Amino acid sequence: MPDFFVNLGSIIWYTLTIVIFISYLFALFSIVGDLFRDRDLSGGMKAVWIFFLIVFPFITALIYLIARGGGMAERAQAQAKQAKEATDDYIRSVAGSPADEIARAKGLLDAGTITTEEYTKLKAKALA
Repeated sequence: MPDFFVNLGSIIWYTLTIVIFISYLFALFSIVGDLFRDRDLSGGMKAVWIFFLIVFPFITALIYLIARGGGMAERAQAQAKQAKEATDDYIRSVAGSPADEIARAKGLLDAGTITTEEYTKLKAKALA
């Protein structure tokens, strides 16, 4: 058999091995992230899962994905929803309402900082 096919087989095998290993690492990080995200699971059970992930990594990862895999998506979705709500609340608190912007512009107009023309532009922008 020519060396080309032996080397090609080795390249394919190594590539497949690397892809499988990286996929395992992604699954492992997802599992660990899910363990610490779950508020219903006690600290002792989290420690047991981590212990078994270290001692018997592949079998424990498979068991975890079978036993608790369905809830992983729900917990990730709940965390994403909570993060979005927090971001939206922050944006609302920083942005203020159009009435606040108009009141600030009116205060600047009364103080003589801006002209009537600039006030009209700011008012139109706040109402848009």
